[in-house]
Amino acid sequence: MKDLDWGNLSFGYMKTDYNVRCYYRDGKWGEIEVCSDEYLNMHMAATCLHYGQEAFEGLKAYRCKDGKVRIFRVEENAARLQSTCRGILMPELPTERFVEMVKKVVRLNQEWIPTYESGATLYIRPLLIGTSAQVGVHPAKEYCFLIFVTPVGPYFKGGFSSNPYVIVRDFDRSAPLGTGKYKVGGNYAASLYANNLAHEKGYACEFYLDAKEKKYIDECGAANFFGIKNNTYVTPKSTSILYPRGGAGDLRRGWCLWNGSCHQSYLLYR
Repeated sequence: MKDLDWGNLSFGYMKTDYNVRCYYRDGKWGEIEVCSDEYLNMHMAATCLHYGQEAFEGLKAYRCKDGKVRIFRVEENAARLQSTCRGILMPELPTERFVEMVKKVVRLNQEWIPTYESGATLYIRPLLIGTSAQVGVHPAKEYCFLIFVTPVGPYFKGGFSSNPYVIVRDFDRSAPLGTGKYKVGGNYAASLYANNLAHEKGYACEFYLDAKEKKYIDECGAANFFGIKNNTYVTPKSTSILYPRGGAGDLRRGWCLWNGSCHQSYLLYR
């Protein structure tokens, strides 16, 4: 295990040893490649740079109290990525390939998985981008799917304590009839200005209301929202990509990666 101050990690990028990649060319996905380079060699006319043909996911590997390493509902991240691919006309990566690459990159970087006691985790970032040169709004013919990992602490500076939020009414993070139901970078770019205003006023993040009527809570910054009312779990009925199948409180399948044979285990997401 790396000699790091695991208990004081921020939520940011730290170079690890390896990433894994897979290229789509001539109408099919190639073999999985292991790479130690942090950079991509890309054409300046790639569709991901000009027309937003890119999608990403985010999940975590947890070192648990029993010493095993687990990943929560990885198949659901694969399904959400496939939904985004259908929405912006990119080739779908098979679930089996997605799961194989997630497990491979975590194993390759197992020395970067934080200790259980620290509360930190290994963040997993799958990324799919259109790479072929294109001038004119058309889907790419070639794509790169890659996954890198980095150890992270809590997303907010306040850690797991309560944080002040502000409701914004002049901005929408994502359009319900546009790309709001797909996990694309443009949705997050749309939140930068409002998020910066919230920070300037001393808030940790912002609440977005529904884009149509501005009456109901839709999103909690770049995260989903739920509350407990009369001992009942309540969450928005939203098409936002932040509300995928499953979620907090669900008993879902996870993967136990090592310290014994690889097998499916059931984890309670908290």
